[in-house]
Amino acid sequence: MRSSPFAGSVLLFVLLTASTTKASDRCDRPQQRPITLSEHPSNGTHSVYVKGQVITTLRFEQPVDPSKTKLIGWEGRLEPLTVVGNKVILEPIRDLNRDEGLPLVVTLTDGTEVPLLVRPPWPKRDNDWAPIHDQQIDVFKSRDSYASMHASLMDALAQNNTLSEENERYRKEESSEDHALAALLASGAVAQTPFKVVERISGRDGDTEVFAKVYQGKGKVAVSFNVKNLDPEKPWSVQRIRLATMNGGHERTVAVRTTVREITPGGSGVVAIVVDGSAFVDDGVLTSLMLEVYRQDGLRQAVVQLDPSLVAR
Repeated sequence: MRSSPFAGSVLLFVLLTASTTKASDRCDRPQQRPITLSEHPSNGTHSVYVKGQVITTLRFEQPVDPSKTKLIGWEGRLEPLTVVGNKVILEPIRDLNRDEGLPLVVTLTDGTEVPLLVRPPWPKRDNDWAPIHDQQIDVFKSRDSYASMHASLMDALAQNNTLSEENERYRKEESSEDHALAALLASGAVAQTPFKVVERISGRDGDTEVFAKVYQGKGKVAVSFNVKNLDPEKPWSVQRIRLATMNGGHERTVAVRTTVREITPGGSGVVAIVVDGSAFVDDGVLTSLMLEVYRQDGLRQAVVQLDPSLVAR
């Protein structure tokens, strides 16, 4: 680590190899949803999004014929299929690769064949770094059945609530000073912010190179990560940013902005994080914080320990 006038107040570790520490289960949001089958040829095959070592259950309106229910290419990826009455249970041994898709044909006892595609977690949206996997899927043959209409209504209400929450979050972020500062740092416009650099460090593992800066401002602290993706095939992205007190692990909110949603192979991008000084206060006492960056595969890419002297000066 390069020495700085604030040595001792900042301990920064950019991991030379991505840590096996995984983001908590709260990062990967389970999803319960209905799907309704259609005979129209223009409608594609429904996807089932699964996560390694997490069970996903498909529930049908009729019993399933286990002898005619097949998953192609499951060996080494999933445990053998389990059929219990009207349920099909999927248990991946590991996370599927980004481009993997395993064909699944479920045959009901009346002879109906239901084609599905087993895939890795739901693609992430902008500013939403929590990948979504299916916990339970209710499969209906007809939209007109009471169960199907009720499930569709509940799903629509849940989606509406989610969109309302997202809109409220976006509204708050648009007027948030911390998010505005994070956007300026991410774009490289440091001169337009109250921050000054107090620490620099770089690190590299086999497929990622990270150059980090810690900033001190007026009652605020910021950290920026300039990430270069050295992987020849896979994009790099943030799964989660976690900020918590060193003692007690009480989580704090942060403002995050990135220059790109995903860093393509060979490309670079910046992740900027702004922490308000109030985050350092725990039960009326200033305390140290631990900032963790988790990448797309759930591995911890970087850790920053922030000392309260950064805001106390």
